Amino acid sequence: MNDTKGKLRGRDLIVTQEWSREELLDALDLAVRMKQDRLGFTHVLKDRTFFMFFYNPSVRTRQSFECAATELGGHAQFLEPKSMRLKTAKTAGETVEDAAKVMSRYACGIGVRILEDKCSRYGEGDELLREYAKWAEVPIVSMAHDKFHPCQGLADVMGWTEWLGPKGKFDPDILKGRKLLMAWGHGALARSWCSVQEAMLIGSRLGMDITVAAPEGYDLDPEVIDWTNRNCKTHGARFEQTHDLTAGYKGAHVVYSRNWMSPGAYRDGEFRRQEEVEKALKHADWICDADKMALTDNAIFTHPMPIDRGHEVTDDVASGPRSCIYDVAENRLHVQKAVMALTMETP
Repeated sequence: MNDTKGKLRGRDLIVTQEWSREELLDALDLAVRMKQDRLGFTHVLKDRTFFMFFYNPSVRTRQSFECAATELGGHAQFLEPKSMRLKTAKTAGETVEDAAKVMSRYACGIGVRILEDKCSRYGEGDELLREYAKWAEVPIVSMAHDKFHPCQGLADVMGWTEWLGPKGKFDPDILKGRKLLMAWGHGALARSWCSVQEAMLIGSRLGMDITVAAPEGYDLDPEVIDWTNRNCKTHGARFEQTHDLTAGYKGAHVVYSRNWMSPGAYRDGEFRRQEEVEKALKHADWICDADKMALTDNAIFTHPMPIDRGHEVTDDVASGPRSCIYDVAENRLHVQKAVMALTMETP
């Protein structure tokens, strides 16, 4: 396997912004090759183990990482922190330093998934991953945390290029100059910012024009907004934000309609899920439907799933002929195989 001379071996993946554009393209190119030759890389992690820490449950994430490890010749071990004796703010137990150093003696890499209600404030999950990265001697991979979801971002752009360009080849120029609309959707899930922010970051690194449309009171992380704006300027793209319900759809090539929490979702060390849901449901007109999609430039609909159908998007759009949701979901497997191969393969 051509692993770009091992330059990514041992690297953490917490947010795509911390990898160079060339490194991201190397990973995506390998993911395409792995998709074409699905069982041609079974030697890469032969007989090795990848640990998966799930503070929050999942469907695609656990399935795709377990399949990825198996198809690379290894094994993914499912771990729930609640069943382990780990130190927390309220309980005694093993520190992150000790846990990370010991697990590094067992596994070739460690994945962590920590979202919304498993954090007492925004950014706490990101800090936990970085604490593991500080002490671990193997790569740390975000399997989605409160700030970022790098594997989803990679799967997103891989899927969009498949729909907008020639299949079987990752051509990043396909996305340059295309308009990506990040549209807030109302709903009952009170979701973190991770997938949305990751899509903005990686899309802008590939030269996409980014528009964020949301009701007032649903601003995203100011640092991520700044990164996205700077990425767009670097790559000759445009960045804009609007509170207009439909304006952002005009001329869009990719529509990403998803609910996300407000900046006030955390209070007194607690994630206020029910309050967020009640507030979001008041904006029932913020839903992606056929009328809004008709304003686009024949856009594709994308979503990281699970979809809150009837709130974030209507069924006829989510399951329509321009929906790429299942291709993007499949690509989680392939990009995760590529990331694991590039960062964890034995020299």
